[in-house]
Amino acid sequence: MISRRNIRVKVMQTLYTVETSENSITPVQATRILEKHLDQSRQLFITLIYFLTEVARYAETDSRQRASKHLPTAEDLNVNTRLAGNSVLWNIMENESCKKAMAAIKPQTLIDTDWIKKIYLQLTDSPQYKHYITMKERDKKEEKEILDFIFTDLMLPNEDFISMIEETFIHWDDDAEMMNLLVLNFTAKPKSYNCEDFLSKEKWQFAKKLNETVIEKDDYCMELIKPKLQNWDPERTAMLDMILMKMGICELLYFETIPTKVTINEYIDLAKEYSTAQSGQFVNGILDNIHKELTAQNKIHKVSHKAK
Repeated sequence: MISRRNIRVKVMQTLYTVETSENSITPVQATRILEKHLDQSRQLFITLIYFLTEVARYAETDSRQRASKHLPTAEDLNVNTRLAGNSVLWNIMENESCKKAMAAIKPQTLIDTDWIKKIYLQLTDSPQYKHYITMKERDKKEEKEILDFIFTDLMLPNEDFISMIEETFIHWDDDAEMMNLLVLNFTAKPKSYNCEDFLSKEKWQFAKKLNETVIEKDDYCMELIKPKLQNWDPERTAMLDMILMKMGICELLYFETIPTKVTINEYIDLAKEYSTAQSGQFVNGILDNIHKELTAQNKIHKVSHKAK
């Protein structure tokens, strides 16, 4: 479910924690930090899915509450509950792995559930919702689109809602793009999605090895980087740039099935996204220089997955 790029971000976060810690952190402790970061991302994903489904299901709650008024109006007695019967919603609700994850994580305890009603009321005022409830037949595309609308157009742009999420999930800024992709992928194929397979064994091994290798080879990576900095003082180089370059070097040298071009492009993109405005070009120049040097020294050995 989670991609290698997402994993690189989690390793980057872990290494940043290690670098900025006032206390010395052992490799074993660093692995535990990485596990915690990955688990928080999984909790965030499940929490967002929970919130999305609860907003959609709130149509029934709204109908029940309004009908139970002492003097309900005709409008109160005729609340449209079409959304609560959304076929994609029910495929999510019936997903056993999703049920287990929600039972274990208990997302309702992590966030302010008052926001469910707030987002629902915003939804009912929208043209998209008014169009949806007029549909005579259920269309799979329309069923997915209304749920995606709730998530991408009502939840994510709402600064107050996101502030509430950030109180519990401090890495929201780093995870936002990943969560957007994961949630939309889930609503596309809710029956086949396995929420318990958020991180496969293979990808965990990649994350763990990358994290451990960068820590273990820190001094060697610095030996390669320092001569390439020219007039730049290593102490003045952005910390994230240094971390990303070390990660890139370790992938070049110690991850034989990852093509060098993929590695360099990945860390250029991460530098652009998470570090300074000049970081993409800076990291590109340093990694490309080191790659050429290591290649000339015959230190980079790659094999294809097929060869293995």
